[in-house]
Amino acid sequence: MCKDCGCGITEEHDHSHHHTHQNPALNETHTVEVLENILSANDEQARHNREHLEACGVVGINLMSSPGAGKTTLLEKTIEMLGSELRIGVIEGDLETERDAERIRARGVPAHQITTGQACHLDAFMVHDGLHHLPLDELDVVFVENVGNLVCPAAYDVGTHLNVVLLSVPEGDDKPAKYPVIFRAANLVLLTKTDLLPYLPFDRSRFDRFLSDINPGADFIALSAVNGEGLDEWLQWLKLKISLRQKARTQQTHSHE
Repeated sequence: MCKDCGCGITEEHDHSHHHTHQNPALNETHTVEVLENILSANDEQARHNREHLEACGVVGINLMSSPGAGKTTLLEKTIEMLGSELRIGVIEGDLETERDAERIRARGVPAHQITTGQACHLDAFMVHDGLHHLPLDELDVVFVENVGNLVCPAAYDVGTHLNVVLLSVPEGDDKPAKYPVIFRAANLVLLTKTDLLPYLPFDRSRFDRFLSDINPGADFIALSAVNGEGLDEWLQWLKLKISLRQKARTQQTHSHE
């Protein structure tokens, strides 16, 4: 798919050799150097993005999940329930279409759509461009809805302050064990579509054990946009994190006066 994160590198090497489960191209020194340079440049841009957000008093939150886990629905519910308390902006990431951004704009919230074409994740440069399409001086929080994928988005710091990873019940209870990198990067894990738990073989104790092994420090909330379970807890978590960062910024400003 996208060559810059390495997942499309198979297009580059000779297919005449015997295939193994490991991609030989990824062992080449020049490939590693290229990927390291890309990530280094991305990290520098991510630092700039955070500085940009902080200068405007805005908290950035990166939402990551598989397609269909409920990121856009969660944003719609958040806007519906907190729209009068928080000024929200959204950057949407998808391979094609503006459908998710249109859903957010229909709620009266500014949203900028990034269509990546073939890239399976957003990077800091894409998000930097998106930030310049939002009225940051008029916002409290910017959500970055990353491309639906449990692999590549975890490798790229997009310049937000917090990472929220969603996993829906239909995806199965073993995903933290199978995709540890993205769950390890999470400040908060949301188990979504919990209204389906009575109908699917999802073992909560097994899921909890896997998540605890991977990231014991992550906050966790189980929720459903259908029956409302956990939504208040999510909103309280969100307001608390934004409040703490705003207080820290105010204290820092006063300390430099």
